[in-house]
Order: sequence, then C-alpha cells, then structure tokens
Amino acid sequence: MTIKREVQASVKDERLVEKRRDQMIKGAVTLFKEKGFHRTTTREIAKAAGFSIGTLYEYIRSKEDVLYLVCDSIYEHVSDRLQKDLDNKQGTLANLKQGIANYFRVVDEMQDEFLVMYQEVKSLTKDALPYVLNKEMEMAAMFEKLLVLCVENGELDLSERQLKLISHNIIVDGHMWSFRRWSVQKLYTIDEYIELQTELILSGMKLKGEHDGDL
Repeated sequence: MTIKREVQASVKDERLVEKRRDQMIKGAVTLFKEKGFHRTTTREIAKAAGFSIGTLYEYIRSKEDVLYLVCDSIYEHVSDRLQKDLDNKQGTLANLKQGIANYFRVVDEMQDEFLVMYQEVKSLTKDALPYVLNKEMEMAAMFEKLLVLCVENGELDLSERQLKLISHNIIVDGHMWSFRRWSVQKLYTIDEYIELQTELILSGMKLKGEHDGDL
C-alpha cells in the first residue's frame, strides 16, 4: 500500500479540513479544466471555493497541494467502491461485472476530476507524482485481485500476464469515458457504455474450459 502524502493544515478539526478541501477541489477542478493549472491562481481557487485566500492557506500550503488533493480524491472514491467487491471474495463473473460497473460509475461521477488529472499530472511536485503513479498501479491491482478470484473459483482461465494486462485495460476503458467524452458520450449513455465495454472486456478472456492457446 502506498503511503499517503500528508498535506499540511493549520486547522486541527479534521471534519472541517475535509469539508473545506472538498470545496477547494470542486472549485479548482472547474478552474483547472477551463484555464489550466498554471494559469489558475490560488486566489481564484479560494474565490471559487467560497472563502478568502487567507482561509485557503489554513488548509493547504501551495497550489500543487490542491492538484494533489484532486488526484487523491479520485483514488479514494475508486478504492471505496472496489473494496466492497473485493471484500465479498465471491470470485464470480457477476462480481467482476459489478466491480467494472462500480468503477465506470465513479469515472462518470468524477469525469472532470479524471480529465484534470490526465491533463495536469505532470505539474505535481516530485514527491507527489510517484504517489499518484503508484495509486494508478494500485487501482489496476484491485481489478487484478478480482480476476484472480475468478480464476481460483474456476470462472476464468487466464495466465498471470493476461491478468495484469486485462486489469490495466479495464482502467483505461473507464478513463476513456472522461477523456473522450466529447465523442463517446454522444453515442452512448453511461449504462450502454458499461454494458458494451463489459461485453468487450469479457470477450477477450477465456472462460474455464476454453483452450485456444496462451499468450
């Protein structure tokens, strides 16, 4: 598990810190999407969040901290949704399908955050960037665990190399709903997208009993 990077705050009330940072994230995402990270000022973020620049600096130390919080909020939401499917440990295709659907719905709910993350991740500080990249790997690893459970339960017949690649494919297929929304969201609803993508993902796997060669 990747060690969470601490963002310094002078306020000690954790619930208030979480509330104010959620406000910052919402305001910053809109600004980053419209103007880009570098052209957005902390004063503009404070205004969009609904408080003063002085209040802003009670909860973060730099504009890079806000970008980091945007990225981290994505992983927190994805992890919360997928962990429920992992905790079930059912190892069924239905469980895998539910995990994919839950992940895609997080992307749908946070599509602006995902878009900002991909556009601006290069602007993270040197200590924050490795954390974000490692969290990407952890997200893929959660799907890998779901796939492993299906293999162990006899639902799928996949090699370790196949498991790893499929898990990354799922992550990218979910991201596509955000960064290609200008096209795909004109063609499909989120329900249609989930159904079709899940069909395509499963069609690339071997069900137990199929023996058409290994990668």
